[in-house]
Amino acid sequence: MKRLLDCSASDFLSMTGQELKQSIRGSEGRVIMAETMTVPQPLYPDITNAEIASSFGADIVLLNLFDVFEPGVKGLEVENNENIIIELKKLVGRPIGINLEPVDADAGAHEALDEVPRGRLASVESLKRARDLGFDFVCLTGNPKTGVTNEMTVEAIRNAREIFGEDGLVISGKMHGAGVAGESGGDIISERVIEQFASAGADVILMPAPGTVPGMTVDKAQKYVDSAHAYGALALLTIGTSQEGADEHTIRQIAINSKMAGADMYHLGDTGFYGIAVPENIMTYSIAVRGRRHTYVRMGRSVNR
Repeated sequence: MKRLLDCSASDFLSMTGQELKQSIRGSEGRVIMAETMTVPQPLYPDITNAEIASSFGADIVLLNLFDVFEPGVKGLEVENNENIIIELKKLVGRPIGINLEPVDADAGAHEALDEVPRGRLASVESLKRARDLGFDFVCLTGNPKTGVTNEMTVEAIRNAREIFGEDGLVISGKMHGAGVAGESGGDIISERVIEQFASAGADVILMPAPGTVPGMTVDKAQKYVDSAHAYGALALLTIGTSQEGADEHTIRQIAINSKMAGADMYHLGDTGFYGIAVPENIMTYSIAVRGRRHTYVRMGRSVNR
């Protein structure tokens, strides 16, 4: 199996989710994931945010706010929206995943919660639709003010594993509190939660990067990363706090701290601008954790290879 650093678009097209996992593992902490929204107008109207993120060095694209029952991506028009993910993958030459949200109706909230549309919930029906639309992986997480809890995430992981099968790739965890009392700051994740996620079938455990939520230090992040690795899962350290729009010095600091904590891959959120990280910050993060060589090669590699 090729390490992801060396993969081209044609390699990604033939990969199963588990092969993608091994490809990430083989890259030794040098994989960049960029999250982009599909509902708002893209940063520039002639191109999707996914294409912009990819052109600035993202290896993997994660779509947010995508409704599986009303599929669409602003900036991309196709004859049949049932094929829109297949067409987007041709344009970016990257694996593409989807956020689905394990909302807990009984969550103890510390703020007013938003209502999440049916097509964004981590339900059995939505998971099946995501599989059928051609997503390469599913990410079970929560947007702000949604009431996503770790307890409901465990149930969603089990469903996702059954629906996507043993070859599928399942990511799970929270970047921030999602409006839930008792699951914010340093209490977002614990070793017990990591064990529950991994036992339910998660391949990748998602958690906040050091310095992105209160109390998440390098030492604490490293402890949780080591715990994920002990259960055979990869660790994805995230920026889900709009710091993807911070200055480049802050981005470099988060990047190096996340690498010191042992991350297998790194995530930049979608509200540097509304819908995408500041594109230069994707490149800055990439250069910090893997240098210009791998960054420029990813940026410049043709989708026709």
